[in-house]
Amino acid sequence: MSPSVIPNLRIERELFDTGAPVVLACDEVGRGALAGPVTVGLVLIDPMVRRMPAGLRDSKLMTEPRREAMAPRAASWVRGWALGEASAAEIDEFGIMVCLGLAGARAYAALTTAQEVPLDAPLLLDGNYDWLSPSIEHRARVTTRIKADRDCASVAAASVIAKVHRDGGMRRAHDELPVYGWDENKGYSTPAHFAAIDEHGPCDLHRHTWLHERPAEALALFDLGVG
Repeated sequence: MSPSVIPNLRIERELFDTGAPVVLACDEVGRGALAGPVTVGLVLIDPMVRRMPAGLRDSKLMTEPRREAMAPRAASWVRGWALGEASAAEIDEFGIMVCLGLAGARAYAALTTAQEVPLDAPLLLDGNYDWLSPSIEHRARVTTRIKADRDCASVAAASVIAKVHRDGGMRRAHDELPVYGWDENKGYSTPAHFAAIDEHGPCDLHRHTWLHERPAEALALFDLGVG
């Protein structure tokens, strides 16, 4: 486990200082997995946001029990939240970058159905590439930030909510089809996961277009906690 970095609301406060009535924050999980959906978490905070829950961190810097305990606290801390997913079949058909946008647009539609969100509300997106704007009409104020899930409390909350949701789905899938060990690997690349695919073949939850190569770096994704 990497040394924990404590996120804060500095970037969000700077956005509120520009007059923004709300700030959106977004993160994805499951991007590098061999099986299961890619999941996007989206949260909404306003200037009245309280101090973040003690112990909130980027989901990759938390143990599974800590994430499980934190997710409901993070969800109740923000003013609103939503999740969107794109399936393994969609990833095979359209590619991961398009499907990140699809999942993000689904989360955005769900959140804006439940909450009033101005079209020009700023949105913090983890990473250095805006994969979200092309999929959301009129979404113009996306700010990408490398390590936003580590440094920005709102993005950390989105990452935890999304991670716990996706992991829960993979555990339920494991109960129905335990041969792939999804309760442990959550669909990511591990030697045991590949061995199970070799023995039993892939299933509908696998991203079939991802199975023809097994680069060494792919096997390290699970150990590194890449989401």
